[in-house]
Amino acid sequence: MHTVVVVALPDTIVFDLATPIETFGRARLPDGRPAYRVIVCGTEPVVDAGPLRLGVDAGLEALGRADTVVVPGRIHPEEETPAPALDALRAAAEDGTRIASICVGAFSLAEAGLLDGLRATTHWLAADALAKRYPSVEVDAESLYVDNGQIVTSAGAAAGLDMCLHLVRRDHGVAVAADTSRLSVAPLHRDGGQAQFILRNPPVLKSATLEPVLMWIEENAHSDLALADIAAAARMSARTLNRRFHEETGQSPVQWLGGVRIRHAQELLETTDHGVERIARQVGFPSPSNFRTLFRRATGVTPHAYRTTFRGRPHGAGDVTSTFRRR
Repeated sequence: MHTVVVVALPDTIVFDLATPIETFGRARLPDGRPAYRVIVCGTEPVVDAGPLRLGVDAGLEALGRADTVVVPGRIHPEEETPAPALDALRAAAEDGTRIASICVGAFSLAEAGLLDGLRATTHWLAADALAKRYPSVEVDAESLYVDNGQIVTSAGAAAGLDMCLHLVRRDHGVAVAADTSRLSVAPLHRDGGQAQFILRNPPVLKSATLEPVLMWIEENAHSDLALADIAAAARMSARTLNRRFHEETGQSPVQWLGGVRIRHAQELLETTDHGVERIARQVGFPSPSNFRTLFRRATGVTPHAYRTTFRGRPHGAGDVTSTFRRR
């Protein structure tokens, strides 16, 4: 039987810990036998988990008998992972064990050196921090999960369930994964490449040098703006403005403007019944077709699908669509 070992590190996120326990624990083979043996191990017999204390029956030696190891996220991922856990993860990887992380659990995998040279994902809010702390990792802030074969990483919360169902399908096929998804009351499959629902270009922090012009863009994004208009508002040359934007945001002024418009559109899709054409005009896109194209490129879904996800279907349209929760 395939053995899954879930590692409860100090400050483990309970949601992330429970996801693989429940998903793999409920998976059944066609003849009714359990598809997995699930073991929870910890760095200590009792592990902190935010407001909870969790007792575990196994220590880190359990990784030596695992076929798959799952590392949940931690409440404080910036803190060092205990050295014995890093050693156990490295040893498991050397033995060829499949190792997966959920949410900011990717920080522990990166700290162990298991993500060097690989593409990996994490919760979008932590993606920049992961990239800066571990420059040898190719951080993909968009995907729900990234499967490198032996090493698999997922984004936050519900993306961990997507990844677990993906692994069930890898191990036992579509029929077993479909049965597991029904028991989990979850969609069978959201492709790993689907974009996380990221809040695009949030309002600027007060410490940013570009604060005045970013606030100006926030207030005027609905207008017909060109680079020259933004440069005039910033009282800089277009060349200087481009350089400052790339230094502080990693984007050009026009790219930032587009991100602000996307965010404004997301807010309208979530809170109003306005049609796509009206929203496109309201937020400043030149045409509905341009809006649809750029919105899908930014979010991975159409405006209609985004609205359905966050507001559910109209009354009488059938079952309510699940909301993809993000921390």
